[in-house]
Amino acid sequence: MEGYCVKCKAKREMKDEKEVTMKNGRPATQGICTVCNTKMFKIGGSKKSK
Repeated sequence: MEGYCVKCKAKREMKDEKEVTMKNGRPATQGICTVCNTKMFKIGGSKKSK
């Protein structure tokens, strides 16, 4: 899945993706940037689960 990396300031692929639920109950995806190894976060579930 692709997400925005704040450190790279670009859209990058995520590795080690996992589905999480935010405090308000909305789904989100958390992963790691493949370039700089910074945590990435994307609001909304992955398209695989739909």
